[in-house]
Amino acid sequence: MANTMPACYEVYITNPSRIWQTDKVLKTELPIIAFQIAFVVVLSRIFFIIYKPLHQTRLISQISVGFLLTPPLLGRYTPIFEFIFPVNGVLNVEVLSHLGLIFYAFLSGLEMNLDTILRVKKKAASIAVAGIVFPMVMGPCLYALYRKIYGSHGVFPLEESTVNAYLLWTLILTVTGFPVIAHTLSELKLIYTGLGKAALTAAMISDTYSWILFTLLVPFAINGQGAIYTVLSTLVFIVVCIFVVRPIILRFMDNKVDNDEWDDNELLFVVMGVLACSLITDILGAHGIVGAFVYGLILPHGKFADMMMSISDDFTGGFLAPLFFTGNGMRLILSSVFQGNWPLTLLIILLLCSLKILSTLFASFFFGVHTKDGLAMGLLLNTKGAMALIMLNIAWDRAIFSVPTYAVMASAVLLMTVVVSPVINAVYRPRKRFEQNKLKTIQKLRVDAELRILACVHNTRQATSMISIIETFNATRLTPIHVFAMYLIELTGRAAALVAAHIEKPSSQPGEQNLTKSQAELENIANAFDAFGEAYDAARIETLNVVSSYATIHEDIYNSANEKHTSLIVLPFHKQLNSEGALEVTNVVYRDINQNVMQHAPCSVGIFVDRDFGSIPKTNLRILMLFVGGPDDREALAVAWRMAGHPGIKLSVIRILLCDEAAEVDSSIHAEARGILSSVMDSEKQKELDDDYINSFRYTAVNNKDYISYSEIDVHTGEDIPAILNELEKNGCDLYVVGQGNCRSSKVFSNLLEWCECLELGVIGDILASNNSGSRSSLLVVQQYGYGGMAFGNNLHQKGTNNDGFESLVVKTE
Repeated sequence: MANTMPACYEVYITNPSRIWQTDKVLKTELPIIAFQIAFVVVLSRIFFIIYKPLHQTRLISQISVGFLLTPPLLGRYTPIFEFIFPVNGVLNVEVLSHLGLIFYAFLSGLEMNLDTILRVKKKAASIAVAGIVFPMVMGPCLYALYRKIYGSHGVFPLEESTVNAYLLWTLILTVTGFPVIAHTLSELKLIYTGLGKAALTAAMISDTYSWILFTLLVPFAINGQGAIYTVLSTLVFIVVCIFVVRPIILRFMDNKVDNDEWDDNELLFVVMGVLACSLITDILGAHGIVGAFVYGLILPHGKFADMMMSISDDFTGGFLAPLFFTGNGMRLILSSVFQGNWPLTLLIILLLCSLKILSTLFASFFFGVHTKDGLAMGLLLNTKGAMALIMLNIAWDRAIFSVPTYAVMASAVLLMTVVVSPVINAVYRPRKRFEQNKLKTIQKLRVDAELRILACVHNTRQATSMISIIETFNATRLTPIHVFAMYLIELTGRAAALVAAHIEKPSSQPGEQNLTKSQAELENIANAFDAFGEAYDAARIETLNVVSSYATIHEDIYNSANEKHTSLIVLPFHKQLNSEGALEVTNVVYRDINQNVMQHAPCSVGIFVDRDFGSIPKTNLRILMLFVGGPDDREALAVAWRMAGHPGIKLSVIRILLCDEAAEVDSSIHAEARGILSSVMDSEKQKELDDDYINSFRYTAVNNKDYISYSEIDVHTGEDIPAILNELEKNGCDLYVVGQGNCRSSKVFSNLLEWCECLELGVIGDILASNNSGSRSSLLVVQQYGYGGMAFGNNLHQKGTNNDGFESLVVKTE
């Protein structure tokens, strides 16, 4: 490991008279390459877990594995390094790593959204161009300054040929890593904010320009004077691929994809096309990844691209590509940076990191972008990815960069990429995230105020049922509603591919076919909600989509609800009605999402259990609201009260009065924090608020409306509650509206909650949603905002309350 300069390796052939025959491959070659792959993959996963709190990409973890093997660390122990990467195994790992790089470039071309690029707005294009031009102008100046500073004091010799070094040095500063930015924004939950959308579009444009510059200029660094022929022949190859090969491929593949007729043999020919195009561009004198990228670009997108990435992404990104990026880390000799006048060298590195930030900040200023957002966009567009590492690899293999030059530029590239996530996270995710507002509850919303609802769905069927429940909210000119329909998409595989596919709605123009499953779902959902908006003049509709991991998608829901100032989030239940009339689990992960949302939602939350509610005509709809007490029940009554304004709806409110044993307070709920006496006082305060709201409802609604009725039922023991619900079911209704009831301090409900299957529905909701109840009615369970979130832990019946009083909405979510 002492010699880290590019080197040639001698490969000894056992039988030199026989072509392609070497030593026993299974005995000598295979164990070495298998161990190297396992070593790189396992360690990169470990580093990725370590870096997870800092929201770093896999690229950084893979480079870290290589850096671990440099002389300051394990590389100082020659036996260890030669055991992991012996000389006779270098050739094999280099072949596999470059093979992985070729397929990585192919997937990059496959995930590019050309429609978004061609329809880009002036703002995004101008910012992207500014981020390229300024580094191209200032890059050579900084290179000359670096040579002057390091050349006079450095220990390691600098490169002799400076023309090619000037070129690659400048190109590395101009590139932007779109996949890395998409991952960063997705991890930080900023991808659907104004900043996120602008940065994504600009990054995609900048990444496209990077490929163009790579194709046109890198051959001059590789081939010297003959580069002009390489560039011209490569351009001819690209034109032929786009205008001759692409129509032929599309004509053949469209029918196959539409009818799902693909088999393994046909897919094998597609994969071989990647290697063929790479070979052609390599023969022409360009880098092999250019052919792979162009091939991915001309293949049909939509279903086919989704299928190809699902097949090859794990193997390419998980096993082959890490070998290449680990090699970049192995060449990073940081000790060479700290030679001679190292403070000025570090200053050069910082200046390299600032070029794109300053140019983006300057360009965004002219478009009226806030300084903080412009600075954040500059940081994001300064993020480097695979393209910068490929150029560094070319500069190393062809000895264009010396050891210190490579170390300086590699350090700048890593610094640009590593600092983005922590800085953006610190600026845009402060501890106190949501400002409290009483308008985030329906109970406190004015009658004539616009009701803003965030309706979350996972598929078209849920969208249809969600529209049916939103329709009951009585959208009129006096009581308008604004619905934000959010399609939740699970992030699987390459983040950039899914994000690029969903930056905009898929267009329905001719030629737009073979949409991915998620794109087709989004189009159907958008059409369904748009049709609802056209039917009601007082209902405004916006269709959103979120691509995120299901484990953290609730944070995207929080951010969207907070940004849109909604008063209610409506979530679909994780079970749906089957052909036999019973509720069956659709996806258990949907339940986790619902519970996560309920814990820290920035407004009230409703969970809708659909039992074919959409088939019931709204001209004669019966709604039954069960009121026990507590903030959730008051919010549920406010929802039902608003629904009662819809013509044709009949509302019945039944208050369940707890008496005798049922009225006993469960002092264990707040005993640890506030004491038994305080628990009793809290219960009395809640009852006082319940009485005030019920009296207001009876005076205002029941006495003036014939279609609203009110009655009371006494409950003495816990066994009375299921019996009452069974009796009410005999009378029948179309929709139950109940409160989740997590703030109730009654011992009866605390005991019943321990038997609940679905804690997010509460006691009454769980009974009504159970298949054993025999109910055929739909159900809406409501949780009021302002009293802390649900605690799905050991104390499942406990909810955080505010010590300052029950009507104070100052609880802040961390």
